[in-house]
Amino acid sequence: MKKRALISVWDKIGIADFAKNLTKLGWEIVSTGGTAKILKKTGIKIIPIEKITRNPEAFDGRMKTISFQIEGALLYDRKNLRHQKEAKKLGIQPIDMVVCNLYPPKFCKTKLRRVYPFEKVITQKDYILEKAVDNIDIGGPTMIRAAAKNYKYVAVVIDPEDYGMIIKVLKQKKEIPEKIRLELAKKVFQRTAEYDKNITKFFKSVS
Repeated sequence: MKKRALISVWDKIGIADFAKNLTKLGWEIVSTGGTAKILKKTGIKIIPIEKITRNPEAFDGRMKTISFQIEGALLYDRKNLRHQKEAKKLGIQPIDMVVCNLYPPKFCKTKLRRVYPFEKVITQKDYILEKAVDNIDIGGPTMIRAAAKNYKYVAVVIDPEDYGMIIKVLKQKKEIPEKIRLELAKKVFQRTAEYDKNITKFFKSVS
């Protein structure tokens, strides 16, 4: 069975080259939304996330990766015989790598200033709040935390600066050692803690 990577990123710098290198090493790529479009444009064969979740993306992208099938593919214990049987019965194929970075909840004011005149933005406080809330990532943190929890079997890559290292290791060792997977998992829990702290700070500032 081919190794499988799920790629869904906000920061798309370097992602096409990374995915291309993974496919050269024999990996399958599952992808979502805008990431999938970029990968397909560069000629990379992908498995649409809908084929795994058995549901379409919905609610303006709010529902993409959140599903029993995705979290199950990330969380089940590969060496637990009962888990193996359940996965087979449920038609769940393991996901061996998650590549995902979160879109920041506090980026939206800056982004809106690029899209609309600054004066217009600051006079629409309620609208800015609505857009900020809309940009709070739910699926990304869920997915990377699930992958990090199961680091013994799943590598989770949230930093584009790690792409080169991951490919180098895979070329040398064919698999990512558990020690590296653990370090990658540590990054996840540090990042999600910071992310939630930023969200909390934002909501406290709302009057």
